[in-house]
Amino acid sequence: MMQMMNGYWVTQVVRTAAELRIADHLHPDGATAAEVTAAESLDPDSTFRFLRACASLGLATSTDGKWFDSTSLLDTLRGDEPGSLRDLALWGGAASHWLPWGRLADAIRTSTALGAPFFDWLAARPGEAEVFTNSMTAMTRILAHQVPDAINAEVAVDVGGAGGNLVQTLMGRHPGLTGMVLDLPHAGTEADASVKGLGAADRFTFVGGDFFEQVPSGDLQLLKFVLHDWDDAACVRILRNCREALQPGGRVLVMELLIDKVGKLDPEPLMDLNMMALSTGRERSTDEFEALFHRAGLELVKVSSAAYLVSVLEAEPA
Repeated sequence: MMQMMNGYWVTQVVRTAAELRIADHLHPDGATAAEVTAAESLDPDSTFRFLRACASLGLATSTDGKWFDSTSLLDTLRGDEPGSLRDLALWGGAASHWLPWGRLADAIRTSTALGAPFFDWLAARPGEAEVFTNSMTAMTRILAHQVPDAINAEVAVDVGGAGGNLVQTLMGRHPGLTGMVLDLPHAGTEADASVKGLGAADRFTFVGGDFFEQVPSGDLQLLKFVLHDWDDAACVRILRNCREALQPGGRVLVMELLIDKVGKLDPEPLMDLNMMALSTGRERSTDEFEALFHRAGLELVKVSSAAYLVSVLEAEPA
């Protein structure tokens, strides 16, 4: 129980290690607290105490109490490491993620903790919005290489896809695939920059818009961690727009966590509380997704695993 009560301490140690780039400073040859202090303009005593705490959590090692070496666990926060979790760690302890959890009881009482819609709250705080966007991009990079291929698709639309990492990964696998991203206009710069690195700018289009209003036409509509942000009515509206934009023979792929069993030691129920604290959304069961599809004129035809805990639900016009 004491470990549960103090669990938030660890969250902030990890976030701070990410913010201060401790993994980069200790890799590959280690460093002293004084060297980390100089590199980040920190307080010497506080830096030593922080590194000592990192060592107690397995984020660092020290044989003499002065020199600190990195560990494989800490290396996941390196900024130059493919698949780095640094941006996710920054988001996990950021105010826009952190404060709502401090008001979880309010969310259970009134269905809101922030006092404003989550994305409106972020829009008024550009710094927090950037942290959130970077974390979602990092998560997409991890997931994108494990998503089923866009078999027989000609035009794939990444709905709410921000920088477009998901559809661009599919484009890299399939030279004949045209990719599109629909998101709010501010995400366009990142999307256009990332596709240039892929060398496929001639096959990619960013569309600034609102998925509650209209979705670009395509034979593959991708929704990655979009529906869990919204209540049922909003989800049906998004799915209907995807359904209307499908070309003949097209399909919708929804990537989400599935919360089907009660009592299993899995993180899905905690993620569900996360959505309760941050937004009007929720994690859903297979049956609940099937009901949403039905209301939107779609039929669930296949459920498969994509990555750790992530499922792909494939739907076609009913």
